[in-house]
Amino acid sequence: MQIKSAEFVISNTDVNKCPKAGLPEYAFIGRSNVGKSSLINMLTNNKKLAMTSSTPGKTLLINHFLINKQWYLVDLPGYGYANRSKKGVSGIQKVIGSYLEQRMEMTCLFVLIDSRLAPQKIDMDFMNWLGENEIPFAIVFTKADKQSKLRTDTNVATYLETLKEHWEELPPYFITSSLKATGRDELLDYIEGINRSLKEK
Repeated sequence: MQIKSAEFVISNTDVNKCPKAGLPEYAFIGRSNVGKSSLINMLTNNKKLAMTSSTPGKTLLINHFLINKQWYLVDLPGYGYANRSKKGVSGIQKVIGSYLEQRMEMTCLFVLIDSRLAPQKIDMDFMNWLGENEIPFAIVFTKADKQSKLRTDTNVATYLETLKEHWEELPPYFITSSLKATGRDELLDYIEGINRSLKEK
């Protein structure tokens, strides 16, 4: 897939105010400092599309970007910020939950995982919740450039083995680097394939 256009449409905390166009939506979510904004900018080939910050947790809204006039890329608030108040965490969880449970246009959720880390309980719990609620998702391992390919492959394999303890069938997964654009074509081709199958229905 070639990205010919990527434009910001709307930010809000109310799922009822999301775009009414009925186009498929591909949402991105992850924990603090996982590289979500950098990944979105890499995918769209626009370094200024999504806000990047040295301060984790700046995404507090549901952000819609229209891609090629055909589908939406959705930047969701992250989950699991230790420095946020309980009220703040609860509010963000409500925003995330309402979007994932109510938004019919949400076609696939991409869950971002730092490829340098061992499996984290908060990520596992979140993916198990997605499975229990039958929310389609894929895993995106980020920051593959921050370590050797062998270390990345080993960490990913360990992660998948941990998932097998809870899942009979593993979700699709991608290994990416925002710096080197690793995984960009594979991820965009995956989205394009889903869009094509939707049109054929």
